[in-house]
Amino acid sequence: MKIPVTRPFFDDCERETLASILDSGWVVQGSMVAEFERLFSIFTGAGFAIATTSCTTALHLSLVAAGIGPGHEVIVPSFTFVATANAVEHAGAKPVFCDIDPDTFNMAAEDVERLISGKTRAIIPVHLFGLCADMDGIMEIATEHGVTVIEDAACAMGSLYRGQHAGGFGLTGCFSFHPRKVVTTGEGGMIITNDMAADKLLRSLRDHGASMSDLERGKTGVSLLPLYDSLGYNYRMTDLQGALGVCQMKKVEWVLEERKKRAEIYNESLTEVEWLKTPVVPDGFTHSYQSYVCMIDKGCFHESIEDANRFRNGLMERLERKGIATRQGTHAVHTLGYYRGKYAFEERDLPCSLEADRLSLALPIYPQMTDEEQEYVIKQLIVYT
Repeated sequence: MKIPVTRPFFDDCERETLASILDSGWVVQGSMVAEFERLFSIFTGAGFAIATTSCTTALHLSLVAAGIGPGHEVIVPSFTFVATANAVEHAGAKPVFCDIDPDTFNMAAEDVERLISGKTRAIIPVHLFGLCADMDGIMEIATEHGVTVIEDAACAMGSLYRGQHAGGFGLTGCFSFHPRKVVTTGEGGMIITNDMAADKLLRSLRDHGASMSDLERGKTGVSLLPLYDSLGYNYRMTDLQGALGVCQMKKVEWVLEERKKRAEIYNESLTEVEWLKTPVVPDGFTHSYQSYVCMIDKGCFHESIEDANRFRNGLMERLERKGIATRQGTHAVHTLGYYRGKYAFEERDLPCSLEADRLSLALPIYPQMTDEEQEYVIKQLIVYT
């Protein structure tokens, strides 16, 4: 038996719609992207949705639109995919790493407060693995200090914080459609915002700074090239990706329900595995389970991170031999070569992020996972006990 850590779900809708796009001859950003944006806006409750090539470019565009650049600092959690920090670097600003709440894997608001300086211009909370960050605490700090909030909601489609969808609290929320995400277009991203001026600027910036898109020119019969009054980028989603997104939106509720069902089975079945901490979901939060990430309990290993890390790595190797793919949750960015070298970090500067890097374990979860597959994963974990 071979069980991947995740698997995208496609059906005849994607196959037939992609064929129709190829037949139409319009494969660049067009009507399918516009429809995907409309559906995404409705689903998240946002005023506007702007499709991009990835969540990384969505973050970069958001920082540029917010006026973030050289001489500015942006507070980001260390425990996140490296793209969060990379977007700040590409904007010319300095990422300032905060530590996380070890129970939720998300940035600790009290650590954010400690790191605010006269150079701070933005905070990027990451809604990691499908669980929202503490947005009340983060927004309170941002408002008090007059800094912009840009949400990295790469993992958070379907995630709610006190009834409000992730990405709707700050100036923008940025989503990913990588194959590991709830909805996938292969690669691709989306920005949501309720700010009309930001929406207009972001649409221009993603298209080289153009005053009008190709789709708008086609609808209005304009033959001349648009004006280019700002320095933009080519961050446009193709209509092939947009078509995939439209089909994926038709089954997103089912995908989310299946993920939650699988997560509940894990939660109930793994209680007897004493060395494994299953995901925490605080009251008022709705977890979308983009990933099902556990922690090895270092307390079972004499409080030693090193011993617990060796145990986790050995477990991952054993599961791989049994046909079960796993991953660490993500990495502590301050320990990676580029950031460690540039900013002279020591691994233990951010201890909770380091522990999450060394001790997290993502188990297989996907909507078409069968009972047999999940029971096999659970059995192998219990046997290892």
